[in-house]
Amino acid sequence: MRGGAPVLLWRAALVAALLCGVGLLPWLSRTDPALTVLKARSAERAPTPEVLDAIRAQLGLDAGPLKPLGDWFGGLLHGDAGRSWISGAEVTPSVLQALGVSLLLMGGSLAVAVLTAGAVCARTLRLGAGRRTPRSLMGRRLDGRRSAGTGSALLSTLPDFLTASVLAAVVGVQLGWLPALGWYGPQWMVLPALSLGLPAGALLGRMLDDLLPGAFAEQWALAAAARGVQGRSIARQALRRCVPGLLPNFGLFVVGLTGGAVAVEQVFDIPGLGRLTLQAAVAQDLPVLQAGTLALVLLAAVAGGAAGLTARLLIGPALRDGALLSLHRPTPPRPTPLPLLYGGLLLAVVALGLARDPLRLDTTARLQPPSWAHLFGTDGLGRDVLARVGHGALNTLALALAVSATALVLGVLLGLLPRVSGPLVDTVNAVPPVLAALLVTGVAGSGPSTPALAVTAVAWAPLAAHTSALLQQERATTHLTATRALGAGPLQLLRHELLPAVLPPVIRHALLRLPGVALALAALGFLGLGAQPPSPEWGLLLSENQPYAERAPWAVLAPAAALALLGAVAVTGGGGGRWPWSRRVRRRGAGGIETVAGPGEQATERQAAGDPVGARTGEVALLNPADEALPALPAGPAGAPGRPGSPGAAPSLTAPRSPTAPAAPTASGPPRPVDPVDPDPARKRDA
Repeated sequence: MRGGAPVLLWRAALVAALLCGVGLLPWLSRTDPALTVLKARSAERAPTPEVLDAIRAQLGLDAGPLKPLGDWFGGLLHGDAGRSWISGAEVTPSVLQALGVSLLLMGGSLAVAVLTAGAVCARTLRLGAGRRTPRSLMGRRLDGRRSAGTGSALLSTLPDFLTASVLAAVVGVQLGWLPALGWYGPQWMVLPALSLGLPAGALLGRMLDDLLPGAFAEQWALAAAARGVQGRSIARQALRRCVPGLLPNFGLFVVGLTGGAVAVEQVFDIPGLGRLTLQAAVAQDLPVLQAGTLALVLLAAVAGGAAGLTARLLIGPALRDGALLSLHRPTPPRPTPLPLLYGGLLLAVVALGLARDPLRLDTTARLQPPSWAHLFGTDGLGRDVLARVGHGALNTLALALAVSATALVLGVLLGLLPRVSGPLVDTVNAVPPVLAALLVTGVAGSGPSTPALAVTAVAWAPLAAHTSALLQQERATTHLTATRALGAGPLQLLRHELLPAVLPPVIRHALLRLPGVALALAALGFLGLGAQPPSPEWGLLLSENQPYAERAPWAVLAPAAALALLGAVAVTGGGGGRWPWSRRVRRRGAGGIETVAGPGEQATERQAAGDPVGARTGEVALLNPADEALPALPAGPAGAPGRPGSPGAAPSLTAPRSPTAPAAPTASGPPRPVDPVDPDPARKRDA
């Protein structure tokens, strides 16, 4: 492959830099590794100078940070990852054992994620597979449908540690259906797999559901439907068309579910790799931390390579020959009142909370249920939960929006350079969140901007992977080849062709991750890097009230519901909003063309008299891009469009055409055959 050697060298340099950064972590964070190791070995032992000197001599720290790092790399070349600074045991067996546990948990989580993603996009697949209507009505059915994003957004915003705690307390302890602690067999894997797989599957399913309408609107799908091909076959091919654009993010989920499942492994007491690296990072057990990070980096490289190979197996010939079509949606998402309703509800909660004192303590009213005095109840210190949710909204939303916007810009810019960003994405995604926070703190220091820098350092990777995957497919489209042949330069192609096709789905992806960014900022509070008590930040509210989830669930459900509303607003707002009581405007234009649009919607046109179905039912025919080049509608005897089947009448835009349809008259020549898919193939959008 062209450029393979430079990419391989770039990947090796990134891995070496990451391992060196991990090896220098104690010195970057300006802490004494001997003191940290002593506390991890025996917290009761006094840190006298003699004891610390003995530990430094034992670990070889007297010669500075480079000697231990060089010794570790030298042993690694011979297959020896060293010994733990805490227990003295060999590192390789413990890391391999923890990796096996994490891979098994990851496999179960991916199975749950795939099933969840299928449930999220099932309605779109059913509409696309069961259609027997022409493409104009099909555009309305697919893009006029109720979005699956609301339910998936609520599911994807659930924090994994909160989901794990609820499942462990309710299903494992109260109901006793499944074991809640330990790792002794397949039954112990069910609850952790649900905790990790449900949010991941909701996110992947929403991204897939966003691409499917474009696949069903392509010419091959329309032709197959017109020729009576089974709907299941069309749906399978539509999945084959859309899945390659999501495979890079699927590979990122593989690594994230392996090394990033720290909270779930802690809750369920699972001896996985994420928990092992967390303990090593806190205790500064560098050999274990370096070996665990190296295992995750190798796993990321394997997952990325497998994702690329699978994409080439699915659509490789079309990528090579430049024969793809652009995955544009048939029509823009139709504005709905949902974002206004969700946003209004969120603003009402914030406004009610701002009128109360978030720091007022009342020990006599601890863990009180919701009442008129405390609408959301009280927490473990008797503080009003509604007041804390309202006052924490400003910091949470402002910081999360700033980080998401920065990650979006970085992701798009780096995604436009796939050879540079590909290895970088794999390396960054392999770093556990705790380790990433510690590395950023060591380089930038501890301060108010540290949480934002730490989250931004890893939040851009999924967006860059998504951008690169969509860009690869868009560069292989037929219309881009034609535009390039007409003399368009790289900048013109980027501005007018590539970015308009790539940016909308990536922006919706970034909006879907907005609540996750807010939670990631809060998770740093456990390390002393994020918000600290008594701050009312939403993520901190979740972590503070998590121990009371069984006794006072309202204290946890209130900030979780606020995050869910934030996710619902972000996802449903992708197509704009309109007031529920607004009416659609009907305007009669020239040639009998009726324009139908609601406030904020793009107008769509159809012939009023030539669409008897729409006239009866009041349906709006939304035209896909291939319909935009339809020939002019000929006028009837009186200058108005005639009835279908009458002399001079225009072919109906909504009635299904058969392969033996009569010829369509043109304004300047004899009748020509009508294609069953596109009435004007010479003017197709994708020339």
